[in-house]
Amino acid sequence: MNLFKKLTCLSFLDFYRSNSLKESRKDIIFSIIICFITVIIFIIPTGFENSGVQSNAIRRRVRITQVDNTYVRTIGIIKYGDQRLDVQILSGSFKGKIFPTTNPLTGRMEMDKIFVEGEDALAVITLDDDGTIAMIRIIDHYRTDKTIILAGLFIIFTIIILGWMGLKILLTFIFTAVMLIKVLYPLSLHGYDPMLGAIIISILISAVILFLVGGLTQRGLSAFLGTASGILFTAVLSYVITVWFKIHGVVRPFAEMLLHTGYGHLNLTHLFMGGIFVAASGAMMDLSMSIAAAMDEIKEQQPAINRLQLIKSGYIVARQSVGTMATTLLLAYSAEYTAMIMVFIAQGIPFENIINMVWVSSEIVHTLVGCFGLTLVAPFTVFASGLLLRKARN
Repeated sequence: MNLFKKLTCLSFLDFYRSNSLKESRKDIIFSIIICFITVIIFIIPTGFENSGVQSNAIRRRVRITQVDNTYVRTIGIIKYGDQRLDVQILSGSFKGKIFPTTNPLTGRMEMDKIFVEGEDALAVITLDDDGTIAMIRIIDHYRTDKTIILAGLFIIFTIIILGWMGLKILLTFIFTAVMLIKVLYPLSLHGYDPMLGAIIISILISAVILFLVGGLTQRGLSAFLGTASGILFTAVLSYVITVWFKIHGVVRPFAEMLLHTGYGHLNLTHLFMGGIFVAASGAMMDLSMSIAAAMDEIKEQQPAINRLQLIKSGYIVARQSVGTMATTLLLAYSAEYTAMIMVFIAQGIPFENIINMVWVSSEIVHTLVGCFGLTLVAPFTVFASGLLLRKARN
């Protein structure tokens, strides 16, 4: 035990005597700045906050107190008709009051909701001019509390397990979500080119994440240069391959709905292209940081190593990392079209027919272009790290 205490004290003193404290202070300042920017972006209105909200409508949590399935018809596994429900409002000025409503079933299993007594749901309550309830419409099962619990557990475990790095990871998580939801998507709806916006936002997100995780160091800069190069190359490749394959952006879920709800100006093909490298950018960051960190550690352990040897060692690390990361990307994307492929297999559709269908071709392009860009991130990062890390040492 005494030996453990001595080693701990020595490690603690070494930390303060090294440059780690200085880097830590820079990281804290940078993290505070990013946190401040994230809050500012979050509170800035996008212009769409109340576009689908009626002035005489309120949202409340309700509880299903009674269910009448008399008017529900079942044909095979499909249900049509209406569920007649009695719901009790659980909050607001109408708390405790019970009102009747219906839950229409259209026969689309991915859209329909089936309720039973005792379940909670989110409802939109439409009010008359005199403030009384005119209509109650059920939206879906109530999941806000579950979402908060799940997010809270994620935050707690991330901080407990990873400490200060966990806080930075949470910040990058929130920053990424805010930049996509509050900046990229609203700008695209306002008419800006979604592909150009995706390039700028994905590079900006990469910079913040890599400098937060890797620190304001040559290692972080090396990882960023490798990622940015990969994103730019993947953007060019996604444009060329999408045009070559004659794929349109309407293949994505809900894309056509955008055209029918007043956003016919959207370039959905550019939106599809942007989605390719935005989706792959996370894996690119992971790979580039792994390579840059490994090369930085090699340089620290072997100070006499020359640039060519460092690049060679980094390339060996990169080849191993790409081998697993490309498969990881494939597995991550495969969940999006598992059911579709299973339907084709079950119906005995010939393979050539399958790969020529636009839905399948779009996923092939999405996966292979992302993997192609991921593969090229490795040499970009290796050469950037070889140049910057040796220069920093010299």
